[in-house]
Amino acid sequence: QVHVVDSGGGLAQVGGSLRLSCAASGPANTAYNMGWFRQPPGKERECVAAVGQSNVWTNVKDFVNDRFANAGDNGKNIIYLQMNDLQLEDTAKYYCAADENYAGTTAKRYNHWGQGTQVTVSA
Repeated sequence: QVHVVDSGGGLAQVGGSLRLSCAASGPANTAYNMGWFRQPPGKERECVAAVGQSNVWTNVKDFVNDRFANAGDNGKNIIYLQMNDLQLEDTAKYYCAADENYAGTTAKRYNHWGQGTQVTVSA
């Protein structure tokens, strides 16, 4: 059984920072492709960034390059999302996803999901 645990959300003011963490665990010696997704209120879930087993990140959103930073050891199935200069539009529930085979940005193709962590940015 595969477990994905994401954490680190909370309340932040505009311009503040938060760091999200995610760990995937399952059968021994299994490497996972992983990704960060977010779902703003009333909107569909969207990919923020994804990383394959080669440790190459795909930043889907432009702001990831400007304000967010990815990190982690995909070989250990642990990733982080450092979010800086948070804006009101970053308010969303953030989810970590993992999959043994799929390495991409399409949410429905990931088989394992964390419970999500809420990020709320206030003025």
